[in-house]
Amino acid sequence: MTLKKLAWFPGQGSQHVGMAKDLLDQFKIAREVFEEAAESSKKNLRKLCLDGPESDLAMTENTQPCLLAASVAAFRVAESEFGFKADLAAGHSLGEYSALVAIGSVSLSDATEWVVERGRAMQEAVPAGMGGMAAVLMLDDAKVSDLCTEASGRTKTKHGPQHSVEPANYNAPGQVVVSGTTEALAELKTLMTEKSLGRFTPLQVSAPFHSSLMKPARERMAALFSKLTATQKPKHPTVAYIPNRTARPTVEASLILDFLIEQIDHPVLWKQSVLAALEQGYQTAFEFGPGKVLQGLGKRISKDAGRPLDVFATADFSTWKDIFK
Repeated sequence: MTLKKLAWFPGQGSQHVGMAKDLLDQFKIAREVFEEAAESSKKNLRKLCLDGPESDLAMTENTQPCLLAASVAAFRVAESEFGFKADLAAGHSLGEYSALVAIGSVSLSDATEWVVERGRAMQEAVPAGMGGMAAVLMLDDAKVSDLCTEASGRTKTKHGPQHSVEPANYNAPGQVVVSGTTEALAELKTLMTEKSLGRFTPLQVSAPFHSSLMKPARERMAALFSKLTATQKPKHPTVAYIPNRTARPTVEASLILDFLIEQIDHPVLWKQSVLAALEQGYQTAFEFGPGKVLQGLGKRISKDAGRPLDVFATADFSTWKDIFK
């Protein structure tokens, strides 16, 4: 029996200086991906990926097109050189754009322009130092949501109605990333300490992504998408994909832009997306791009669900012959 193959694409946080080097050194198609993305973004993506410096690569408006190019390059090499064919695709946050390019719904050049603007809009939505994110560990989703509501209420009483903290990424069982103002995050940490609940781990990010505080970024992307020509709008993908917003497989092209807009200020339903694939009988997943974040999350989700799932990460090119045999 032929196993159905699930293609995954990582989001911000998986980047590192030196990523995609093997692909760029060895494959023309990878270089062509980077050249097209560089032209669209007006950025030297190859230099950013290979040489950094880390501080430049970590800038959101640089990170997003770099990850897009690295992930799409990996996917296209797997297709052209190893005969890989995806049956379903999903991406974590930014990775949703990579997935849509990989499955033929959106052109690489358009997606690159969009994610540059997305990165700028998300970074500029909240002043530097006013917000952030943290991983809340060892608690279930409902408990994290309740704690966020309580912490937000306390913070608004102390500091004003603009303050809140809320779930941003449902990553895996016992791992929810929260997003909010600096004051609300501090209140949540205090509340968890008072109640001796879970573990609070601040993340090294520059803004409160995937929260209601991203409304200005959502509005900017909605304005951008409203000006697209007919040829720029998403086409029906070659296979179904799972949007972050719904965690339900779809091939409906007319919904894609709405999903991308809503994704910006709503939580990423990654755990739910993986469970949806498991329920459809998927037993093999491939993470295209740098790092192994999604591989780790996938293993945790499948183990907790009691469903088998083999997850392969393409970050180490020396393993590709074994992965795609």
